[in-house]
Amino acid sequence: MKSMPTRRAFSAVSLLALAALVPAHAQGVIRIGEINSYKAQPAFLEPYKKGMDLAVEEINAQGGINGKKIELITRDDNGNPGDTVRMAEELVSREKVDVLTGAFLSNTGLALADFAKQKKFFYLAGEPLTDKMTWQGGNQYTFRLRPGTYMQAAMLVPEAAKLRKKRWAIVYPNYEYGQSATAAFKSLLKAAQPDVEFVTEQATPLGKVDAGSVVQALADAKPDAIFNVLFAADLSKFVREGNTRGLFKDRAVVSVLTGEPEYMDPLKDEAPDGWIVTGYPWYSIKTPEHEAFLKAYQARFKDYPRLGSIVGYSMIRSAAAGIAKAGSTEADKLVAAFKGLQVGTPFGTITYRPEDHQATMGAFVGRTKNEGGKGVMVDYVYLDGADPRFQPPAAEVKKSRSAE
Repeated sequence: MKSMPTRRAFSAVSLLALAALVPAHAQGVIRIGEINSYKAQPAFLEPYKKGMDLAVEEINAQGGINGKKIELITRDDNGNPGDTVRMAEELVSREKVDVLTGAFLSNTGLALADFAKQKKFFYLAGEPLTDKMTWQGGNQYTFRLRPGTYMQAAMLVPEAAKLRKKRWAIVYPNYEYGQSATAAFKSLLKAAQPDVEFVTEQATPLGKVDAGSVVQALADAKPDAIFNVLFAADLSKFVREGNTRGLFKDRAVVSVLTGEPEYMDPLKDEAPDGWIVTGYPWYSIKTPEHEAFLKAYQARFKDYPRLGSIVGYSMIRSAAAGIAKAGSTEADKLVAAFKGLQVGTPFGTITYRPEDHQATMGAFVGRTKNEGGKGVMVDYVYLDGADPRFQPPAAEVKKSRSAE
């Protein structure tokens, strides 16, 4: 006859069963929920994911955050704001993540920012560039890492103004990022050069540029210079068609993001010469912070980093630094910790500004050069995002965030 289990045995079994039901975050793990357009924007987001993974591995190897390891949980938003919100709901409600991070496109980033505001949940945006993330309508629970459209335009405009070109044409993807970048560039260039004229604007559907008609329309306007906001596959089509039709011959081009290797490298021998761009010349940055990152990244992935790698890495490093400073993952404590938070990145130390939650990460500005059938950046300089020349006036920031 089999003996009956003792009460102590039942208790042990019950405890084991209960332990299996306890969420991972309650067992000493900090869960970072991350949402992005992986299938829609792979050129940027594949290296971005590698940058995140490297940061997680380094932090966990060093003992985690206040003794707790990080777990990264990612979701794909299909480049769709509605899917973004559904993924956020799933991560918060079902996966019980402690913070939300990510987004690439400005419209999906704004959807996450609104979710964070409504749910009073902490959100760290890595990439979305629209100024609405931090200024026009920025909210208490949202912080951003990368310099936005105003900052990048403010870094490019001094070089654009030096060209002394009067007639400008603009081409941009017709959604929040493109509209925001265009508005900032026009306003800042007009202030720097009052006689400037904007002779045509070509607003193209994101990912579906009709490069032939766009290039023809720009050529017909006979501009002295072009401001380009297209990126990824749209940029490649635009450059190819523009080269074929001679659009860029003896014509200045100022271009946001084009110097980033994820967009420059696919152009290969079609890479343009002499464009003024923001970007990431990883191959010739010699600061100690960047050389350490480059060595670690290449050792881990047997590949060179892209700008996405920097963003993913620095975003996770920022989240970890904020959680460590707060000593908590409670949203209000994280908000307080992030105000004025300083974080070491491959671009040097950055600060999250208390007044608008915008990080002071800067950008490299230089010129493109087709060197042996490959585009590189030359004559570049790193412009620090903490420089007040690249920020709106404090009174304007305060006013724009008054509804927060």
